[in-house]
Amino acid sequence: MGVTTTDVLGEGYTAQTLPLRPDGEGEVVATLVRRVTDAPPGRAVLYVHGFVDYFFQTHLADAWADHGYHFYALDLRKYGRSLLPHQTPNYCTDLREYFEELDAAAHILREEHGHDTVVVMGHSTGGLITSLWAHERRHDGIVDALVLNSPWFDLNASWLSRVVLTQVIDVLGQFRPRRQVGSIAPHYGRSIHQDADGVWDYNLQWKPHEGFPVLAGWIRAVRRGQARLAQGLDITCPILVCCSDRSGDNKRWTPEITETDCVLDVEHIAARAVRLGPTVTITRIRGGIHDLALSADAAREQYLDTVFRWLRTGSSE
Repeated sequence: MGVTTTDVLGEGYTAQTLPLRPDGEGEVVATLVRRVTDAPPGRAVLYVHGFVDYFFQTHLADAWADHGYHFYALDLRKYGRSLLPHQTPNYCTDLREYFEELDAAAHILREEHGHDTVVVMGHSTGGLITSLWAHERRHDGIVDALVLNSPWFDLNASWLSRVVLTQVIDVLGQFRPRRQVGSIAPHYGRSIHQDADGVWDYNLQWKPHEGFPVLAGWIRAVRRGQARLAQGLDITCPILVCCSDRSGDNKRWTPEITETDCVLDVEHIAARAVRLGPTVTITRIRGGIHDLALSADAAREQYLDTVFRWLRTGSSE
């Protein structure tokens, strides 16, 4: 399925193109990134990024490999490696569209590469998408454990925006799906990229500080997915939900940006996490930022220690 080449990350990583069903914009692909190893098949993890994002966190892949896991990451359609010139970046009108590439990636991991244990790890919007997918595939034995890094379970906004304006967006998103209804503040991106105020290096064409326009059809899809979660899911595998211990300002730069989640409301995450399924562990990471894997050293170490300790103990209880 698709062509496999050396990834943009260089030696040690491959990228496999996954052809998908065309949509209204034409050709559609996803990309499965693999950290190369000679280890025999066994345990594997599939990482799924968030909005205005793609996989670049090689230190995360190394950590999973150090704990005996084969590491894979999926750049969803119209994101990162999978974004084609004719496409609207990051755009969809139904989060279930992503189930096609998640199914394809899971098939490759289990059937083609022979892994008997698959952990799925979702960040932010990827946490919402993988949760909905794990619920829909709960009877298929595809996911052995679900690890969520600051999953986007609710809109970080006022009651008016979360309730009243969501109803307006639901109508607008149906009839004017490409109408821009918002944008992303650049301060989070600037706080993490090495060319601004951060330490991490990544492609600013794929993950620009100012993000991509928030379109009505896309936010409608997200809000409908979040509403489905709010009704309660029945994910049967063990679930770990990690988030920061504090939320920061999501509109402007503050000194606390390096030790809080300035994108989401962490109380929303904790409140909605219990609706995922019967076996959910929630952990707050002191000083963590939105992408916990990009936090300062102490918070990042706490996050990774939490994940691997839970996999050794909590996920098998």
